[in-house]
Amino acid sequence: MPSMGATVNELTVVALKTEVGAQVTKGQKLAELESDKSVFEFESPCDGTIRGILVRAGDVQPSGAPFLRIETSDASLRHLLHQATGDRGHETARHNEPAAAPKALVWTPRATKLAQEAGLDPVKITEIEATGPGGRVSGDDVTRYLSERKS
Repeated sequence: MPSMGATVNELTVVALKTEVGAQVTKGQKLAELESDKSVFEFESPCDGTIRGILVRAGDVQPSGAPFLRIETSDASLRHLLHQATGDRGHETARHNEPAAAPKALVWTPRATKLAQEAGLDPVKITEIEATGPGGRVSGDDVTRYLSERKS
């Protein structure tokens, strides 16, 4: 996940636009990501081959965490190999296993904040309708849920 500065701690995967084995070019759109402030497209940092996808749409990941494995001959990105794999002796990552199944309800950062401000624990709310991108609970969903509870 791209690092978005000190104020953004996590990013939500809205959509993946690639698959394992795909040939990609530098600048190609690989994923749509959302922070609590914006939605943006993540572009490939290099030409290469997708060797692993570590997330699914709806997953919330810490900012800076690896979410794709790209095999490349671009030596300018060698420093990322050590960060992502922790394995200093190999050019490509060996992790090609599918990501774990997403949680039943995935909340956007804004939705989580709104629920917590209302004194609710998002983990315990199961009856909310998730209408956000990728089936996530959005801020609008929380606002609707709170207004229905008042009625």
